[in-house]
Amino acid sequence: MDKISETISMPLPARSAGLRSWCSNALMLAAACLVCAPAAQAQEAADLAKKLANPISSLISVPFQLNYDSNIGPADDGDRLTLNIQPVIPVSLNSDWNLITRVILPITSQDDIFPGAGDQFGLGDTTVSAFFSPVKPAFGRWIWGVGPVAVLPTATDDLLGAEKWRLGPTAIALTQSGGWTVGGLVNHVWSVAGDGKRNDINNTFLQPFVSYTTPKAWTYTLNTESSYDWEADKWSVPINAQVSKLTKFGNQPVSIGVGARYWANSSPTGPEGFGLRAFITFLYPKG
Repeated sequence: MDKISETISMPLPARSAGLRSWCSNALMLAAACLVCAPAAQAQEAADLAKKLANPISSLISVPFQLNYDSNIGPADDGDRLTLNIQPVIPVSLNSDWNLITRVILPITSQDDIFPGAGDQFGLGDTTVSAFFSPVKPAFGRWIWGVGPVAVLPTATDDLLGAEKWRLGPTAIALTQSGGWTVGGLVNHVWSVAGDGKRNDINNTFLQPFVSYTTPKAWTYTLNTESSYDWEADKWSVPINAQVSKLTKFGNQPVSIGVGARYWANSSPTGPEGFGLRAFITFLYPKG
């Protein structure tokens, strides 16, 4: 304002030159802001996308993941559509530790998973994991967390769940460098209570993953969501490849993506061949 007042009090020729100079500086500043703002927003989006690639980051997120699989059952006649609602809620315990809670709530529609089964629709069994994770990475680069996992018999139909309470340990470790995120998640659950007429459960889950996030907030991910049934001595190994883009709906950051999977191995009555995936994740950064 002092500069403007000084300019107005000048003689007309000097005032004109002063105004031109002031306007020129203002235009250059505005142009710089216009150039820098998209760059800053792009960097913010890329940083947020990279943070999302870390399953135990201090970021509240609510993914909705839709999966389609086919060729299910002894006659390969069945198919299944599952919507997984997977909120991730981090809580700061103190200056050294975080608690990250992850829930998987499946809503499933399936038909002909074995001859005469018909079709079912409803809620499946719910998985709840809790990771205690240090705020500072180990050795300066490794992010990790350990804790319990529980599977609750919340299925609304006998054919959508195991009717067993399951408990066990879970752990995750990963590292991030540049745009890369590499790591793995593991858990193991045993059935501890439930319907005595149903088979006992003794299952290991393995999820190694690698992803790359570009400066424009595109993320390319490759993983498996493999499980080993120790009771039946059988592996299920889907290999997933997916791509996602972080963007905004108004002021709401979201990640939207699609993917495909191939069942490299499956139980005799499990899915076979290729499957599809689509997902949207709502993000709630702190501040």
